[in-house]
Formats: sequence, structure tokens, C-alpha cells
Amino acid sequence: QVQLEESGGGLVQPGGSLRLSCAASGSTFSNYAMGWFRQTPGNERAFVAAISRSGGSTYYADSVKGRFTISRDNAKNTVHLQMNSLRPEDTAVYYCAADLAWGIKVSSGYYDYWGQGTQVTVSS
Repeated sequence: QVQLEESGGGLVQPGGSLRLSCAASGSTFSNYAMGWFRQTPGNERAFVAAISRSGGSTYYADSVKGRFTISRDNAKNTVHLQMNSLRPEDTAVYYCAADLAWGIKVSSGYYDYWGQGTQVTVSS
């Protein structure tokens, strides 16, 4: 079992940047593919980005491609989401998630563990 804790959210102006971090504990971090999802009130969690166990493969939602970058440091048990050129529509609660199975998944149902989320607000 793995515990996940996100940090780095906050208020930023349109066009600005934020870097989210997710710290993992309790299990071997490199056994998990990792994903970032986001959720707005009244909507289901939406896929943002994912990274393979080794970090060698990544995948992004079309809405964030070219603006967001997912990375991981298996030695430090962390995964990051660098968010640039932020837009008001990026406003959401962002969650990191861990998937014990092989491969990168875009559906939230495949992920086994979730953090508590961190709020990102993009507004002038």
C-alpha cells in the first residue's frame, strides 16, 4: 500500500506557472505508474498526465499537451507536474494517483491509490 500527498497548489494569474509535487510513502515507489488527474465541482476526475514506472514513458491529455510536464524521481519517491501557460480552465483540484499494474492508464478506475488533492486556481 502507498500513501500519497500532493503539494504546490495555489492561486496564479493566467499565463503563469505552478509546480505540483506528490510525495509517496509506504511502499516501493518504482513499482507504480503515476498519474495526475483534476476535478471541478460537479464533474468526474479527468486525466491530465501519466508516467511509467521508470519514467521513460509519458502521456498527456490533449488539453495540456505542450504546457504541462510530468516527471518523477524514484530515488526521492516523488512525482511532479510542471504547469506552464496556465489558463482559467485549468482551475481544479489536482490529484496524484498510483497504479500497480504495468503500463500507462488514462482512466481513473485503473488507479489503486489517491492523494487528497491540491487546489489550483488560475485567475486574474
